[in-house]
Amino acid sequence: MVPQPSRSVALVTLGCARNEVDSEELAGRLGVAGWGLVTDADDADVVVVNTCGFIDSAKKDSIDTLLAAADTGAKVVAVGCLAERYGDQLASSLPETDAVLGFDSYADIAARLDDIAAGRDVEPHVPRDRRTLLPVSPVQRPAASAEVALPGHAWLPSAALRTRLDDAPVAYLKLASGCDRRCTFCAIPSFRGSFVSRPPADVLAEAHWLASTGARELVLVSENSTSYGKDLGDLRALEGLLPQLAAIDGVDRIRVSYLQPAELRPALLAALATTPGVAPYFDLSFQHSSPAVLRRMKRFGDTDAFLELLARARALAPELGTRSNFIVGFPGETEADLAELERFLSEARFDAIGVFGYSDEEGTDAVAFDGKLDADEIAERVERISGLADELVAQRAEDRVGTRVDVLIEDVDDDGVLGRGAHQGPDVDGIVRLAGAIDELRRGQFVSAFVVDTEGVDLLAEPVGAPW
Repeated sequence: MVPQPSRSVALVTLGCARNEVDSEELAGRLGVAGWGLVTDADDADVVVVNTCGFIDSAKKDSIDTLLAAADTGAKVVAVGCLAERYGDQLASSLPETDAVLGFDSYADIAARLDDIAAGRDVEPHVPRDRRTLLPVSPVQRPAASAEVALPGHAWLPSAALRTRLDDAPVAYLKLASGCDRRCTFCAIPSFRGSFVSRPPADVLAEAHWLASTGARELVLVSENSTSYGKDLGDLRALEGLLPQLAAIDGVDRIRVSYLQPAELRPALLAALATTPGVAPYFDLSFQHSSPAVLRRMKRFGDTDAFLELLARARALAPELGTRSNFIVGFPGETEADLAELERFLSEARFDAIGVFGYSDEEGTDAVAFDGKLDADEIAERVERISGLADELVAQRAEDRVGTRVDVLIEDVDDDGVLGRGAHQGPDVDGIVRLAGAIDELRRGQFVSAFVVDTEGVDLLAEPVGAPW
């Protein structure tokens, strides 16, 4: 009989898909060290909360989750972006946590949890600007990164360094960490660090392993996927990697997230739109379309340039999916700027649109900008643009009535059969609800379906042919 672990840990993940990969790395390291993984915090000796520190609402959600975990009576450990960003400050202001650990603790996370479970004191993480930890020159970073903690980068061809926390037919695969851009509203580079690509061989090895666990769609994630390979001396690394990933036995769909419009070179655009097995899906970080606002954000482009980019993509893949997020109420944003954004949204034909109101993020340049709008004005602008966005994505969904979509089935229950088409990213976009001859459909299958109706951004479709 195999002895059961005497210590149990529950992992709670907040924030983005990159955090989900990091949590699975933590789970792998803890599992091989003898910690038993449980799904319910009430059953755990230690609850590890992988926090998000991106915007105020995410910070609040992280703190609320830590407090809720403390109510279980288990030891509570904060990791992730909020812990990395605020460290000892978070520990002193939130005594309900038993430890606050930064990225540097991930490699020996099991030893840290051993100490915490035994009641030994663990010094809280002391934050530092992670942009300073690696050389400025991108070509020097791959070698230097061996000395810097990069969550989600370590890989061996086994499950030792990653354990899947669910059996979903879609899995996230990290391409890179960090960001070299210096957008004036964003603090992420300060706590995630400079951009570092993972070696293609490591990405491929992990992709093969994910396929062996039943993942049929792999979603490539990073802070900026269009920069992949630049620090490896190969700006075409992603173009070469995509067909290799798509050729992996068992993987039917590759999806790439987090694309920067300014870095979307023609050859890369063509690879994303036309490589067999790669979803023609453009998750583009536009943020705004008024050139005046974009310059204050330290970003590039304008409405017409962005529309031309989308037109080139659609010329290669007419049914491609597109999504983006936008910030409204940025310091100095005028009524004319907002009208320019409305023009862009009205002509861009996005499948999904996220709208966020600007808020100051400490450590960013925009904190010191003049032209700040008051909270009520920002809220009004968010409501205005969100209302337009809801109308536009519903119209775009209606455009797909009468077309065929290949649906990955993700949920089969009493409420029906739900999945996603190639134009829909997991969690953030719409879904496809299947109707008609669905009795033989199972989770993890693909099926072609004919779109017959819409429900807002979601599609209603009827299967055509046998699943595979």
